[in-house]
Amino acid sequence: MTTLFASLRIALRGLMVNKMRSSLTMLGIIIGVGAVIAMIAVGSGAKKKIADQIASMGSNILIVLSGSSTSGGMRWGSGTVPTLTVEDSKAILTEIPGVRLVAPHISGVAQVIFGNQNWSTLVYGTIPELLEIREWSLYSGRTFTQQDLDGATKVCLLGKTVTDNLFGGIDPIGQIVRIKKVPFTVIGVLAAKGQSAWGTDQDDTIFVPLTTAQKRLFGQQFPGMVRVITIQAREPEVMKTVEEQITELLRQRHRLQPAQENDFSVRNLTEVASSAEESARVMSLLLGAIASISLIVGGIGIMNIMLVSVTERTREIGIRIAVGAKGKDILLQFLIESLVLSLVGGILGIGVGIAGTLILSSFTQWPTLFSVQAILLAFLFSGSVGVFFGFYPARKASLLNPIEALRYE
Repeated sequence: MTTLFASLRIALRGLMVNKMRSSLTMLGIIIGVGAVIAMIAVGSGAKKKIADQIASMGSNILIVLSGSSTSGGMRWGSGTVPTLTVEDSKAILTEIPGVRLVAPHISGVAQVIFGNQNWSTLVYGTIPELLEIREWSLYSGRTFTQQDLDGATKVCLLGKTVTDNLFGGIDPIGQIVRIKKVPFTVIGVLAAKGQSAWGTDQDDTIFVPLTTAQKRLFGQQFPGMVRVITIQAREPEVMKTVEEQITELLRQRHRLQPAQENDFSVRNLTEVASSAEESARVMSLLLGAIASISLIVGGIGIMNIMLVSVTERTREIGIRIAVGAKGKDILLQFLIESLVLSLVGGILGIGVGIAGTLILSSFTQWPTLFSVQAILLAFLFSGSVGVFFGFYPARKASLLNPIEALRYE
């Protein structure tokens, strides 16, 4: 222990002799550690943002889309023909044990007017269960009820974006808005949801009872037909099974022969979420790996300076060996010098990384997320770099011949 403290004291004194050189040597480590922390924080922030956006759509979600159509030799996309029915949604809920909630809906873009204000938005015709599936709470007012569905009542729920653009600071509850020239009473305002995983504004929407949308807004020719059924499974583990059971059930209900293609499609949002999160994780690792290169460059700088230091202090090393110092003492001294440079640089780099991340987040509005594990990893990595790149110069110093070292000018 005495030898260790003695080597530490000698190493610190050696570093203090050349303060400017030591500071410049640490700069590479400071930049490296700071870059690693900043890049990992940016990557983690992006990953969390994607996870939050997907979570805002609800958990354990499956979406069934109605089929496509062919016109003039052209095949249109899913949802262009309403091949699904409200009865399909009821059958899914009652016949598949793994299903918790089901909500059929139709939608379309419509112009909404209040006073002298107007706004074009997406109008959903659905049932109250859709809000529960998507875990969408009310900011004020109430949702529509079964009585509203049975009577095709002209009531609506407004998203925050629609509320802000039509009403400003006015309380919308009880006010009358016109959707496609049809008067609707506002009975509720939805809490803000933010952007979806695909970048669309989830708050730029209006919800009305499904029956009202079918009869009064979208002129549906076939009552009971819908274009989309949103389904919530009871547990994530049964998602794949539920997906297969939905496909089998709907093929039976639509009387499709084995050779016929499905007139619907089932999408598993859990798979979409997993894919998005994996992409974000890869991006985070890639950013961290790129930033780590600057740490390696900083380590090379430490090796270079330590080699110069060994050459400059060859005579000093020879004197220490001549008065009884062993090779391991010389090795320890120069290793400590290298380690001190890297650790002090690591500590300063942590501060630079945190400050840089906060500045970046403030100016770009990009989400960032600090990780204690990432900070500790960057600090330990900086120490490892110091030991790794400092070992060769230290060993070179410890193997010097004392006689030749004393003769060195």
